[in-house]
Amino acid sequence: MGLISGLLTLPLAPVKGVAWVSEQVAEEADRQLYDEGRIRRELAELDRLWEDGELSEEEREHAEADLMERLRVAHARRREEQDG
Repeated sequence: MGLISGLLTLPLAPVKGVAWVSEQVAEEADRQLYDEGRIRRELAELDRLWEDGELSEEEREHAEADLMERLRVAHARRREEQDG
C-alpha cells in the first residue's frame, strides 16, 4: 500500500477494525453454538432439570428437539470439513 492510499484510507481504519471484531465474535458464537461437547452437556443438564421436576415434559421435548437439531448441524459441518 502506498503512502497516499494509506493516508486516504486511514479514516476507514476504525470501521475495518469494528467489522473484523464483529466477524470474530460471530465466528466464536457459531463455534460455541455447534460445539458437540457443549450440546451433549446441555442435553445432560436438560435431563437433570426434567428429573428434578424443573421442566415439564413439553418444555423438555421442545428444548431437546432444538438441541438435537444443533447436534445434527454440528455433525453435518464436521463431515463437510473432513470431506472438503
